[in-house]
Amino acid sequence: MSKDFIPAAKPIVGDEERAAVDAVLLSGMLAQGAEVAAFEKEFSEVLLDGRAAVAVNSGTAGLHLGLLAAGIGPGDEVIVPSFTFAATANSVALTGATPVFADIELDHYCLDIAHVASLITEKTKGIMPVHLYGHPADIEAYRTLADRHGIALFEDAAQAHGASLGGRQVGTFGDFAMFSLYPTKNMTSGEGGMVSTGNPEIERRLRLLRNQGMERQYENELVGFNARMTNLHAAIGRVQLTKVGGWTAQRQANAAFLSANIEGVATPTVAEGAVHVYHQYTVRVGGDRDGFAAALKDEYNIGSGVYYPIPNHRLPSFQRTEDLPNTETAAREVLSLPVHPSLDSEDLDRIVTAVNALAKAGA
Repeated sequence: MSKDFIPAAKPIVGDEERAAVDAVLLSGMLAQGAEVAAFEKEFSEVLLDGRAAVAVNSGTAGLHLGLLAAGIGPGDEVIVPSFTFAATANSVALTGATPVFADIELDHYCLDIAHVASLITEKTKGIMPVHLYGHPADIEAYRTLADRHGIALFEDAAQAHGASLGGRQVGTFGDFAMFSLYPTKNMTSGEGGMVSTGNPEIERRLRLLRNQGMERQYENELVGFNARMTNLHAAIGRVQLTKVGGWTAQRQANAAFLSANIEGVATPTVAEGAVHVYHQYTVRVGGDRDGFAAALKDEYNIGSGVYYPIPNHRLPSFQRTEDLPNTETAAREVLSLPVHPSLDSEDLDRIVTAVNALAKAGA
């Protein structure tokens, strides 16, 4: 096959990131320090309208520590989608609380608010919607629902750097929000996460929990973790932060091209007032989705991804029996196509040609 393989996703790291890492290595200050503090400040200014940001060593750690800092623990319930990466539910379970799985709506693959409302009990302490694929959940509606019941609202914004709803950036609605900085996210620090909060007590507890429960060395105030981000990772993140706006615009342009030209599959929709940042460009394929994906790779040398083929509630780690029909439909039909910023016009044309041919053939 002569044409180069088009991956579904890829990290983008250049000379600026390498130079930033080299500078930290030469400084000798490798662990959490000034680079991390600067990254937190800049992330807050660029993506959070000034809301506090706390850097940690992974997105999962960010969710886990955020929940602990918000007081979630044994006996509590937190409502989450089943259609998401397992870290969402895992983070709840790791606190000793119980994840309660809710269905999604199929327009944007985010929590279905009517189903969420039906699941609230006296044990419910929070709702944690996911801004899946980079499309904001209806977060204002969740804020209203949470306030009505006197429960907390948390945001899993792992895939949604720069997304917004009604002109307000995601990560600024909930009691806390988490952004992942994994290599294939819209921006990366190599590995890591960023937790935002407008609650000073949650912020302080986050900073304690990530650092063995210490604000001052050897004065441990609570039982904590080593979830610190290093200066090395923060240096990468600081450079990426200067680029993510341009990359997002390119993702949006690539997505617009695909949506305007693809036929035969259900393309993504965007809610009124929402800014979608297309961490994934996700279509729905009726019939044999897995065969369609295999043909894309085997016949056209184009990668794709299925996010997520097994709903969380059916994973061996949870083994629940909830009836979540929209979740099951999504898990059976979704397919994410490449829209990353490294694509060129020829790549996009190849994707359109391949998808349209396979859809027409009923692959």
